[in-house]
Amino acid sequence: MFYITRRERFSAAHKLWNNQLSESENNEIFDKCAYPNFHGHNYEFYVTVKGNINPKSGYVIDAKQLKKIIHERIIDKTDHRNLNLDVDFLKDVNPTAENLLFYFWKELQPEIDNEHRKLFKLKLYETENNIAEYFGPEE
Repeated sequence: MFYITRRERFSAAHKLWNNQLSESENNEIFDKCAYPNFHGHNYEFYVTVKGNINPKSGYVIDAKQLKKIIHERIIDKTDHRNLNLDVDFLKDVNPTAENLLFYFWKELQPEIDNEHRKLFKLKLYETENNIAEYFGPEE
């Protein structure tokens, strides 16, 4: 089994906020990330695909194909955008790193998975110190 990882970057603004909570509860939980005028990050996003080598190509997945999928499904929709306001598949989602990975998985998996390979892991650096990983739903 081989594991292939592609790194991409995007810059985006967001505000952490739960509409089910009061303003004081949101401020207590999310602190400066709940400021009303949003804030931004330069994200690093890693997509890992697992599978066996295709004997015809020598690849698990062609890096150009993986890049195209990531850009079409994630980067083109999130880069230099407001994650709370501009991204259709994140509508009404509190854009924590964990939630971003959950919804990114839903966008990527149908495009990547086939009988020879599977989406294995997503990793998101929100800052150099805040990192989230997701291995997909429990099967």
